[in-house]
Order: sequence, then C-alpha cells, then structure tokens
Amino acid sequence: MSEVTGRPAPARAPAGVPAEHGLPARVRIHEVGPRDGLQNEPTAVPVEVKAEFIHRLAAAGLRTIEATSFVRPDLVPQLADAEALYPLLADLDVRLPVLVPNARGLDRALALGVREIAVFASVTESFAQANLGRGVDASLDMFAPVVARATEAGVPVRGYLSMCFGDPWEGHVPVADTVRVARRLLDLGCAELSLGDTIGVATANQVTDLLTALGAAGVPVERVAVHFHDTYGQALANTLTALRHGVTTVDASAGGLGGCPFARSATGNLATEDLLWMLDGLGVETGVDLGRLTETSRWLAGRLGRPSPSRTVRALSREDAEQRQPRRPSS
Repeated sequence: MSEVTGRPAPARAPAGVPAEHGLPARVRIHEVGPRDGLQNEPTAVPVEVKAEFIHRLAAAGLRTIEATSFVRPDLVPQLADAEALYPLLADLDVRLPVLVPNARGLDRALALGVREIAVFASVTESFAQANLGRGVDASLDMFAPVVARATEAGVPVRGYLSMCFGDPWEGHVPVADTVRVARRLLDLGCAELSLGDTIGVATANQVTDLLTALGAAGVPVERVAVHFHDTYGQALANTLTALRHGVTTVDASAGGLGGCPFARSATGNLATEDLLWMLDGLGVETGVDLGRLTETSRWLAGRLGRPSPSRTVRALSREDAEQRQPRRPSS
C-alpha cells in the first residue's frame, strides 16, 4: 500500500538482471523538479506545496534534490520565495543544492546555511546574452569569484553547461565550444559538470562524441552528469549512451516538469519516473521507489491542475485506475 494515499502502489518496472556489462551498477539521480521544473510554471506554486513536494521526493528515496534558485524575483518570479522555502527543509537529511546566478545570490544562499550550490553557464553566446545578459567569457568571469568564495566556505559547486548540443539561435554547437567551457568551469573549481541538452536536439552519436572529447581534454567522467530534455524523444537513448560511457549521475525531473524560461523551444526535462522504469529494467540501482515517486507526481499534477507529461506516470495511473474499477458480476 502507498504510505501517502493508502491505495495500492503502482507496479514497478519488470525486475532486471544485474546491470549488463558496460553499465554502472548504481546511478545517482539529481532531481531538478523543484527548481528546473517549477521555474517554468505560468504561475508561482505556493511555498507550502513546494516544501511538501520536496519532502515527498525525499520520502521516495531521492537523495539529491535541487531545491530552488536565488535569482532576481523579477526575472524568475516562480522562485521568488527561496528564503521562505529553504528553512522549511531543515529536517531533511538529503542533499539540497540551490542555483545561484552571481555573488548576490551566493550571499543569500550562504546566509541560510546552504551546503551546495550550482552556477549556470552557457556554451553559446546567444543564450549567454539571453539568460545572463553577457557573453560566454564575461559570464565565466562573473562566476569565478562565486566559485572561489563558495569553495573557501566548504560549499561544493556544480557547473551547469546549457546548449551543449544545439542552440535555437545558432543551431549546431561545435564539440570544441562545449569542451572549452567545461574545462574553464573545472579550472574555476567546480566539483561537477552537468551537460545540458537544453532544447532536446542531441542524438546518441553526439553524446558519444562530446564525452569522448571531454575525456581527451582531461575532464574525468566521474565529475560529469547529463541533463537531457525530451523534445525529440531521445532523452532515454542519450542517457543510456552516457551511462555506457561511464557517467553515473543523471539529472531528471519528477513528472517530466520543466523547460527553460529563456529558451522557449525547450520542452520538459527527462521524467524521473521514465528514467527509473528504464534503470529498474536494466538492473541498475538508484535507491528510489518508483511507486512512491509516481504518487508524488500525480499529487503535484493535481495541485498544478493538469496531467503529468511523464509517460510512466500516465501508464501507471491508468493501470491503477483499472485495478480500482468494480468487477461486473458474471452472468
């Protein structure tokens, strides 16, 4: 039974054999729904709902949950309640990184006792200007003191790289451009890099080419995460390719929430439930309970007033509904 609803929990994916050769035995899911998902909602979600959402995610077994972003409220009003939200999570024993755009955002985060942060860089000039109001190199220069101060305070920094494969203004993104920005973020002191297919145009061969080039440039695969959007239905294929290349951290969003407020062609993130269905079937451990997570995404979809875009959530919801239908007596 579900501890959240008291109803029968949704089915799990078919149990897989131990992870096949070439796949990691365990994957860490970096849950981005509360930040990257909710920032794209047309209206702000009440802070109490956000706090309950994060608590439910933790109860489902997610150990890294990106909670919010300390950005200017006028730019991303959906996350204007960061100072009110973070203290509501003090009882959770999970990693709760937050996004900070600049030194002011870092000040706000450190004042609340945040223990992990992320900065959000762009590989392309067009998106850097749209998202940060400055070019790629100027943006990296802005992040340098933020990363240095955080590191000195014992706060590890994740570096997001957006538009790693394609850009809505510039088209195809050369591998060398992504490698350059990745190498610069590592040199600044970022502990982890998240490669973002922001508009969801990547293919498996492109993922292989980029990861190979990063390795040749001295970027350890252990410090690389992947962040795919599912615009062309390639997010799972691209993720599987990355796992076979040695990546063990995957970004995903509960219920498939998200997009990007500064790139309108960006569709939803890879749904955490869809990722779990695949990993469960492959025998890759995550520590996350698919049934409880599905219940959480259905609960949030009810608060948002629309169905979840996750295929797995929709399929398990139909299955659950069919199980509850009263059986007709036989004639």
